[in-house]
Amino acid sequence: MIIITRNQTDYGPYDEYTVARFVEEGKLLMNDKARDAYTNEQDTIKTFLDRAGIHPRVKHNGSITQQLGNIGSEFILPKEEITRQNLMEDKRLLILAIVGLSLSVIMLLPIGGYFVFYIVSLYFATIWGLFFYYFFRTRQVNVKTTITTFFLTQLAVFIIFSGLNNLNFFYIFTNAPFPLSIVGYIAGVGLTEEFAKMIPLLILAHRAKEPLLPQTLVYYGLMSGIAFGVFEGVQYQVTVNAQADYTTAFVLNIARLTSLPFLHATFSGICGYFTAFARLYPKYRKSLYALAIAVPAILHGLYDAFATFFYPIAIAIAFFAVILLMAYLRKSTTFQARLRQ
Repeated sequence: MIIITRNQTDYGPYDEYTVARFVEEGKLLMNDKARDAYTNEQDTIKTFLDRAGIHPRVKHNGSITQQLGNIGSEFILPKEEITRQNLMEDKRLLILAIVGLSLSVIMLLPIGGYFVFYIVSLYFATIWGLFFYYFFRTRQVNVKTTITTFFLTQLAVFIIFSGLNNLNFFYIFTNAPFPLSIVGYIAGVGLTEEFAKMIPLLILAHRAKEPLLPQTLVYYGLMSGIAFGVFEGVQYQVTVNAQADYTTAFVLNIARLTSLPFLHATFSGICGYFTAFARLYPKYRKSLYALAIAVPAILHGLYDAFATFFYPIAIAIAFFAVILLMAYLRKSTTFQARLRQ
């Protein structure tokens, strides 16, 4: 005798021939869970029927035409469900369609040159943005501020890297031999780029109608980092990457659209974390603002320095930055309790 289990509910017991008849009628499946009513041995219906030498075959419910008639046209074309009203009830599929097909639509536009790289970078930035929105948003996050942060970062980056970045004396050390180049990458590259990404966060925190949670500014920091990644990615694709051979350029372009914007987002997410604490606990704002710029600048600079010297260490630094941000978020409540004292 066999007991059938479906959705954690037991049915039976039935003898093997009854179970085989249910299979032939399509009421049971051969891989349904089952167990022996006497020994409590668990397996599938197929195992118990094979053991009994019974091999049922499912009966067809008429010809293909008859089967399609029984299934009904609504199964193939659910007219009511694809109306505008019903589609708007489940926006997830619309978002999925827009993200999945927008690049195909872009291919129809009469654009070229620099603008192509920028549009494609925006496409990947949108994918990252949706990912961060899903995992990091809080009740304080809204789409309008997210978009504002993104383009405000691009404006800040454009202004700073249109010539102001050359005022940083430490840039000259990026051409020095390793390990002296670390100074240039931290104090020159890291400090400048992380400051550019920090500007929108400072504006958001200052204009906020309520104190922003650390995770809220981490989220906006991630968006700021993605925005910077778009700018930098386009710059490299039309200059450095364009001079490489096809295979190298292909890999570098993909990295500039995916991994490296994510890394920039991680650095500025850390910046957002400390910036939030500086706003929440102004008694400690000097040290917290210093950490907000110093920690990501150091991680950024070390990554860049080792990327040109010994890349495996750079990868390890990148992983460490992600783990560090995760640890910060986990300890957020503990840190707040300490700073309240």
